[in-house]
Amino acid sequence: MATTRTAKTHWEGNLLEGKGTVALESSKVGTYDVNWPARAEQPNGVTSPEELIAAAHSSCYSMAFSHGLAGKGYTVEALDTQADVTFQPGEGITGIALTVKARVPGLSEEDFQAAAQDAKANCPVSQALAGVKNITLAAELV
Repeated sequence: MATTRTAKTHWEGNLLEGKGTVALESSKVGTYDVNWPARAEQPNGVTSPEELIAAAHSSCYSMAFSHGLAGKGYTVEALDTQADVTFQPGEGITGIALTVKARVPGLSEEDFQAAAQDAKANCPVSQALAGVKNITLAAELV
């Protein structure tokens, strides 16, 4: 069954001086301020499209990785995934660095690295972000 999730943004003003809010409509978990300085300079308590992409990518990757390992008979004790999305004004999103630390009893380092790369390639958000030329992964089995 297909699902659709919805977010809405209200924006006022021009790009550099304007401001807006993004509402996570499907879940109703919050409405967040967005503006150009949060995107191109410091967040100062305001989010950006890149931070929202990072949240989507880290959560999707964790789900895909967990699912792939379960399919191979492993039980994941913990996955801690971070996604760092780099935005360069004038160029766009220039890179995404995924970092994952995992506790998976009985899993060899070789099988862990293979499963980590498979999750990176097959997570739906990774696939949606295929236009980003540089998506890296650092995976550590702890």
